[in-house]
Amino acid sequence: MRVLTAMSGGVDSSVAAALLLEEGHDVVGVTMKLWGGASDSGCCSVGDVEDARRVAQQLGVDHWVFNFSDEFDERVVAPYVAEHAAGRTPNPCIECNRHLKFDRLLERAGALGFDAVATGHHARVVERDGGHRLLRGADRAKDQSYVLYVLGQQQLASIRLPVGEMTKADVRARAAALGLRTAAKAESQDACFVLASAGRRTFLSERIPLHAGRVVDTSGDVVGGVDAVELVTVGQRRGLGVAGGPPRYAIDVDTARAVITVGRGHDLLTDHVRLAGLTWVDESVSGAVNAQCRAHGDAVAARVDGDVVWFDEPHGRVAPGQSVVLYRGDEVVGGGIAVRDPRP
Repeated sequence: MRVLTAMSGGVDSSVAAALLLEEGHDVVGVTMKLWGGASDSGCCSVGDVEDARRVAQQLGVDHWVFNFSDEFDERVVAPYVAEHAAGRTPNPCIECNRHLKFDRLLERAGALGFDAVATGHHARVVERDGGHRLLRGADRAKDQSYVLYVLGQQQLASIRLPVGEMTKADVRARAAALGLRTAAKAESQDACFVLASAGRRTFLSERIPLHAGRVVDTSGDVVGGVDAVELVTVGQRRGLGVAGGPPRYAIDVDTARAVITVGRGHDLLTDHVRLAGLTWVDESVSGAVNAQCRAHGDAVAARVDGDVVWFDEPHGRVAPGQSVVLYRGDEVVGGGIAVRDPRP
């Protein structure tokens, strides 16, 4: 099989390429140049591209670079900025997977005659009941199935996830045994285009105006203030300008009015979340599921009814813009993006 392996310059994709070679596949490594601006972490720095090239050289495979920076800016960076301007909390990693890694790259791979695309994600794809199933990675602590929920049958049939059956420790051990330069390399942050040294505020302020806003309680009384409503997310506790008393949390962000509503812990709880852009790995589901509302959170018992997920027990509000991924056991069945609840 001819496999185009996405090599980010990290240890997981390095070992993925090595495993495919051991299985006898014809492997070519590719690094996607996504972000055209400065980067000091993630998978877009000059150092990361060089690490990928050097690992490919160690493995004796060709290494290519595809420049998808225009698509990345259009499909990931611009929506990220727009979501913050609208008071939502985006997940750029999911949008990168949706539009770049498992759309644009798959399309390019097919045009070049490859049979599959491989990545270093910690998740598994298995064939079952006449279809392809997306499962959690064997290492639950490093599981990345949450950010892959947007994949459907066509994509799953064309991808390989070689490290999905391994723990992170095993991946590093294999890389060390092979003498790969990425064996001990630190993991990257999600938003590779936001400088760790500068932060989200600097990145957004260079692209959109940031507005000061009032912080009000559930009765509408002003209790504090923020200097940038676009940087506040539902569930946030710190940085709201509220002094003294029991902890209060942001339960609603209204950038149009420049108002943040805060409440006590119980005000943060809800029994449901409404989703937009629902996608299904195979057929749509209803009824009992487990819902995971954060990339590194726990899945909780819930049920699906149309575009609404009802929690079996009260659950913290999901920040609008965040993905809610639906599981049955270890299997991803689908997911969608939380929308704003108009009733804080």
